[in-house]
Amino acid sequence: MDGHSPDSPATNQRIAHIALDEATILWRNADVEQERRVAIYDLIEENSFRPVKSADKGAKGPYRLFLGVRDGRLAMDVSDEGEQLLETLLIGLARFRRPIREYFAICDSYYQAIRKATPAEIETIDMARRGIHNNAAELLLERLEGKVETDFATARRLFTLICVLHIKG
Repeated sequence: MDGHSPDSPATNQRIAHIALDEATILWRNADVEQERRVAIYDLIEENSFRPVKSADKGAKGPYRLFLGVRDGRLAMDVSDEGEQLLETLLIGLARFRRPIREYFAICDSYYQAIRKATPAEIETIDMARRGIHNNAAELLLERLEGKVETDFATARRLFTLICVLHIKG
């Protein structure tokens, strides 16, 4: 237990529910589906999320988040627990194209490696995968600055979900 009461601001500045725009996801395989499930589970279990504009206007969390891609931008619909839309955050995705492409490539190598590579080879690929993922999470934190106060772990999981939205098959 973190010592916060269930209604404390620290407890409420989080995502309680997250969904992806299924119409945006064009293709997925078992590995990608597992990444999506784990990212959502981990995100709901532990995250820090405060939409600055809504919170400054008095909105209280926890929040519901719906992620999709609209007009080439990441759309983050932030709602309250009663599903009342508080705001839609739009983030340009141009700067994420390369990290997403690199992440897909390294994940593909990783999934192939876990089926036939040595433990040392798997570890090397996994370290590279984590590095790309961490750099992309830092980029996401930069892009969210002034819009959402969040932490590194939350940004990292959100980047995983942004990748899922970009799978073209």
